[in-house]
Amino acid sequence: METPAAPTVPHPQTPARPEVPITTAVPAKRERRWSVAALCIVLAVLCALGAAAAVTSASNRSRVLAVARDVPAGQPLTDADLTVAEVSTDAALTPVSASEKQSVLGKRPSVDLRKGGLLTSSQLAAGSGLGDNLQQVGVQVKRGQAPAGSLAPGDKVLAVTTPAQGDDQGAKKGGADDAQPSTISGTVVDVSRPDASGTVVVNLAVATTDGPLLATRAAMGRIALVREPRSH
Repeated sequence: METPAAPTVPHPQTPARPEVPITTAVPAKRERRWSVAALCIVLAVLCALGAAAAVTSASNRSRVLAVARDVPAGQPLTDADLTVAEVSTDAALTPVSASEKQSVLGKRPSVDLRKGGLLTSSQLAAGSGLGDNLQQVGVQVKRGQAPAGSLAPGDKVLAVTTPAQGDDQGAKKGGADDAQPSTISGTVVDVSRPDASGTVVVNLAVATTDGPLLATRAAMGRIALVREPRSH
């Protein structure tokens, strides 16, 4: 007797999976890569421009002479009066090149030089810079005949004629206080170092009409100097 075959059990059908659209991140990645690449290019261009500007700025700078300390007009320039500075080239500026330093030492500025300023050729006079079109007279001044240690090149002074020894003309005219002293206006060109007695020689620039008279009175030791107020 044959065993009956087991009935076939139908397999349950797997429900069809819904079709899911396939997405990819490749376009987004490519887009980010392009953004990074563009940013790198921009940064590279900016760096190149900055480097070019730095090189251009450095190439347009020049070494010139600057004033290291205040120098009054008429005083000879010394090495300590000058320093070297680097400035951008500007057609409006005409400073003296640092390579000309030795050639300007000993020259006298025609104006007061202030610390930190640039030295220009127009500030340097061929001569003393003070009264080169005037006569110069050396006046020997003893201690007490001029303000102690305060005279400097460029100062305006009055050369006052002092009475001669034994001169009693003032008394005859009613007293020395009534007599008006004779004065000559001048400009200090330079002042020597005082000797052991404190006497100095002051070179004055005066008008051509006053030079001979001042020299005569100075030779007789009858000159005292009064410094005029300095302008600010």
